[in-house]
Amino acid sequence: LTQYLLEQYHKEVRPVHNWHDATTVYLDLFVQAVLDVDIQNQKLKTSVWYREVWDDEFLSWNSSMFDEIREISLPLSAIWAPDIIINEFVDIERSPDIPYVYVTSSGSIKNFKPIQVVSACSLQTYAFPFDIQNCSLTFNSILHTVEDVDLGFLRNREDIKHDKKPFLNDSEWELLSVSSTYSILQSNTGDFAQIQFNVVIRRCPLAYVVNLLIPSIFLMLVDLGSFYLPPNCRARIVFKTSVLVGYTVFRVNMSNEVPRSSGSASLIGVFFTVCMAFLVLSLSKSILLVRFLHDEWRSGQELPLLCLQGDAGTNGSRMDPRTQDAGVTGL
Repeated sequence: LTQYLLEQYHKEVRPVHNWHDATTVYLDLFVQAVLDVDIQNQKLKTSVWYREVWDDEFLSWNSSMFDEIREISLPLSAIWAPDIIINEFVDIERSPDIPYVYVTSSGSIKNFKPIQVVSACSLQTYAFPFDIQNCSLTFNSILHTVEDVDLGFLRNREDIKHDKKPFLNDSEWELLSVSSTYSILQSNTGDFAQIQFNVVIRRCPLAYVVNLLIPSIFLMLVDLGSFYLPPNCRARIVFKTSVLVGYTVFRVNMSNEVPRSSGSASLIGVFFTVCMAFLVLSLSKSILLVRFLHDEWRSGQELPLLCLQGDAGTNGSRMDPRTQDAGVTGL
């Protein structure tokens, strides 16, 4: 049967008896996993299962003449195949080499294969870690216009949009939908059919909330708790300084957790900056307040409350330094 089909077959020619007829290639896409989201380089790496089906009018046979064989596999290199590419490709295609395709007795060709797609995508980090990304994969022919090679959907578009069964949910990202559109790309060389799959994914924020937001909020609450200390207590300044240093160390250690983008700043970055500014202002306020109370005390007003052990006398009672100075002078 294979010899019968390929004996006078010419893979360089589009497989139609009437060259006015277009070859329709039906496409389908299953998103299996999100492997990497490179915010800095604006790249998305996904693992997809790609399917394309077309009719080859030169590869049909009567199954009753060949022991009721209704489907065989043929080398892809031995037959005509559409030159369908992904426009957003920015890296070489990484997929297992599957050199065979299925051919039915009616001339239908089925080319199914897994692909690791590294595509360019406009990734936004403004709402990190609650961000939603929308990346497109656009399929079209390189050389054949829509008069020669047309594109179509192998499944219903609604089924494609809401099918999440093949997706692996144990990654950082959750698949929301895969919407698809058909359009005609007009250019100087002709009109080209293209199908665009929009992969919409959402980040799972739990790990970032636990590692970034909650510790930051806790440190802010600790700093707010320092306002319960007496305003003229010098230990308050030490306490606030320790909180500020701790928050700075926390930000340095967690800096790699926040994605860097050359575009607009993320909300979480603004939140961290506001928290840092609040801690600095809080420390500055305490320093000014202690300085103000100290100046009042030096002016002869009531001695402020001291809460450091070193501020008290050796006998446990508090002594006025001015009294000490007077005693020394009398000696």
